[in-house]
Amino acid sequence: MLSSLGLLLPAAVVLAPLPTPGHVDRRIEAARRAWSAPGVAVVVVRREEVLYLRARGLRQLQPEQPLTVDTLFPLASCTKAFTVTLLAQLVDEQQLHWDDPPSKYLPDFHLSDRRADALLTLRDLLCHRCGLGGHDLLWYRAPWKLEEVLRRTQHLPLDYPFRGGFAYSSIPFIAAGKVLEKRTGQRWEDLLRDRLCEPMGMANVVMHARDPLPPGVVPATGYRWDTASQRLQAVAPYPMAEANPAGSLHATPRDLALWLQFQLNEGRAPNGRRLVSAAQLRETHRPHNLLPMTEAARRQNPETVQLCYALGWLSYDYRGRRVLAHGGLIDGFRLQLTLLPEADLACAVLCNRQDCRLPLALSNALIDLYLGLPPKDWISYYRRLDEEDEREQARGRAERLKQRDPHRPPSLSLECYAGEYDHPAYGPISVTLRPQKDASPSLLLRFSSFDCPLEPFAADTFRIAEGFFTDELVTFTVTGQRVTALRFLDLNFPRRP
Repeated sequence: MLSSLGLLLPAAVVLAPLPTPGHVDRRIEAARRAWSAPGVAVVVVRREEVLYLRARGLRQLQPEQPLTVDTLFPLASCTKAFTVTLLAQLVDEQQLHWDDPPSKYLPDFHLSDRRADALLTLRDLLCHRCGLGGHDLLWYRAPWKLEEVLRRTQHLPLDYPFRGGFAYSSIPFIAAGKVLEKRTGQRWEDLLRDRLCEPMGMANVVMHARDPLPPGVVPATGYRWDTASQRLQAVAPYPMAEANPAGSLHATPRDLALWLQFQLNEGRAPNGRRLVSAAQLRETHRPHNLLPMTEAARRQNPETVQLCYALGWLSYDYRGRRVLAHGGLIDGFRLQLTLLPEADLACAVLCNRQDCRLPLALSNALIDLYLGLPPKDWISYYRRLDEEDEREQARGRAERLKQRDPHRPPSLSLECYAGEYDHPAYGPISVTLRPQKDASPSLLLRFSSFDCPLEPFAADTFRIAEGFFTDELVTFTVTGQRVTALRFLDLNFPRRP
């Protein structure tokens, strides 16, 4: 049904006369300046030709270091398509099938709904229709290994009916990577290097942030905007302790040109080697899950009639053209990969500023430019969306702070809130009373790998004063002069006996 949505074009789409490199340079520089991004790298390819491969700006602000097309970037969620392509290879080899149950390979991975769990397939995982919500904090900076993430998944209630909705989540792709490992007896990162990256000629990939760097390769520094100082602030690299099939791959823009050409060539690398069959790569590109066109989706994609999710790719129409794309977002970085198979065109936009829609804006502008479509000021459009979001977030913070009530102090002494709390999936929270020099004692909440100092907010609700969860609220449940639970991030953590 999804393949009959009218998203496909006739096979031949003629490219407009190629823009000059200087013309593209000016577009990139306009976007970089609009968002005050330190650096931007852009790749544009056809099946048999690299049309544009340049970087502008800086990979590091202090001291200034230039960004190049051989600078290393984290690919974040754009890693997912690599994991899916490895699975496609095993389908080619009849080592597994898209509709295999994950439990066939992962006996400790289950959904909380047993009926859904019995029907679950790899395909369900890879198109985000299994019922799981995001639950990023189950893996993001978590102190446990990925196998433990999968074991804990059985304690998560489903956010929507099985095969009856969409919610983006990395957990299913972690599971898919572990299926690869169980089926082959090799680590995911070794499979990726041996089966895809090296045969394709991607010479400078890194499997996660702690992997040794190839000789001569340097990583970009990521940044985010600090509202307090009104300046860009460097972000420490996300310290992944192990390779993550949902988002840990790092690559250079030069290497990404090969990956994009491989996708356009339906599984044949630019060096001529076929690494996966055209049929199975097309299966990864085929729409599998229809996404609701909410107001937020229309705002983000104003030239799109319908969004779908394929396997590791978004599939949608853009100004009458079929597009496959995926974004990536991780500490300090944002990127967008875009394929237009019928137009024989693909592009990648990478920037070392996290909190911006620059990659999407520039991707749309490049598509318009290379296909000769009527131009639209995507930079102004998405910059306005970012500014609207910033204002809405500021309003939300201000409204929350209005709820602070110093006339309603905690109902118990602070030591009564100290203790151990637990959630079956998210694990323990420790609340301790910490003495402070020249000040009254205060509470410290420790969750996952995060330390969160608490300050009284209103009655038995406390505000996190600083750190990753700044301004989040923690509410303690008091029953009969005893604290019995706490609520944090819409999760209930009962107190341990």
